[in-house]
Amino acid sequence: MSDVHCGIDWAEDHHDIALVDRHGDLLARRRIDDDSAGLTSLLALLAEHGDRAEDPIPVAIETPRGLLTACLRATGRPVFPINPMAVARYRDRHSIAGRKSDHGDAVVLANILRTDAHAHRPLPADSELVQAIAVLARAQQDAVWARTTAHNKLRSHLREYYPGFIAAFATARGGISRPEARAVLAAAPEPASAAKLTHTQLQTVLRRAGRSRGITAEAARLRDELRRPQMRQLPRVEQAMGRQSLALLGQLNAACAAADDLEEAVLEAFEQHHEAKIITSFPGLGSLTGARVLAEIGDDRTRFRDAKGLKAYAGAAPITRASGKTTSVQHRRIKNNRLNAAGYSWSFAALTASPGARAHYDRRRAAGDRHSAAQRNLYARLLGCLHHCLTTGQPYDEPTAFGSTSSVKSTVAA
Repeated sequence: MSDVHCGIDWAEDHHDIALVDRHGDLLARRRIDDDSAGLTSLLALLAEHGDRAEDPIPVAIETPRGLLTACLRATGRPVFPINPMAVARYRDRHSIAGRKSDHGDAVVLANILRTDAHAHRPLPADSELVQAIAVLARAQQDAVWARTTAHNKLRSHLREYYPGFIAAFATARGGISRPEARAVLAAAPEPASAAKLTHTQLQTVLRRAGRSRGITAEAARLRDELRRPQMRQLPRVEQAMGRQSLALLGQLNAACAAADDLEEAVLEAFEQHHEAKIITSFPGLGSLTGARVLAEIGDDRTRFRDAKGLKAYAGAAPITRASGKTTSVQHRRIKNNRLNAAGYSWSFAALTASPGARAHYDRRRAAGDRHSAAQRNLYARLLGCLHHCLTTGQPYDEPTAFGSTSSVKSTVAA
């Protein structure tokens, strides 16, 4: 690594730069704007102090995102994102009086690399494709969460004046998020108008929503359900709440459309990646969940030296806290939350897709683990297998992962 280290205190419209040498002496300081001219100034400053393609000056910055970070990453230099909480702890090493400034933080960041670069992980050298997959997968996951939030808001509001509508779609998969449910609510946002819908009108609504089978029977069922007696608000209050439902429905429609559109985009990008077949060879790991996993672990296979690092990053490995005579083993709270969420979906689906995974889960339950702990342990086992398969370039193999079929069957029988 270079004998010069760079620290950047990031802000929305400007950034403070500090360069220090191997002894911690300040070589240069500068404030740049958050634009192309600022980036050019920064690269020129680095070049003045020995920055070369074969020996680039490493950079420490407080954020792993943004245009400045992306441009520095594209130059091929090591970029170390340092958590602001860690920077605050390091700041106390240089001043116990509580002094703080943007320039001082830039110096602290540069000194973090000078003294403890080995303890921090640089941004991985992921391919352009996997970075695009990460953008799409995270956006799709956010859209799903937004869809769930919009659904819950609308359902909570409907309970206040329109419980019959919720009951009409209670047994349908997706509930009131289904296209036909949203179409019916748009046509009749309050009980009074719903009771006036005819069988023909309901058939038309269902067709427009995309339904192609069982339209006649479903229209008859909905007509009967929507005309059942129910508690009602006062007429004008009911109309006002209906207008509010249409506003909430608009938010739900937008969230559903965004989730569907982004899902199509992320699947298309994921299928172009050379590791997609290896990832989807795992039981319970479909293309969408597989894309989310790939988005978070990337395709730089030097990022995690072993499976333990990947498990800790995903929150699947426990953490030990010891002080004096007290020792406790707990699950990790500091982790990649997106990867952890995908992992729980993956391990849950694997219970029915893999006999070995089911036997492993049952063993942990029999040993006294609660459901979440057993599922987390299974997730750790699957992550270890995934790390091995991606490192060696081979697909998943059930007997290798969990033992022979006969041993798995005997374990399940026991």
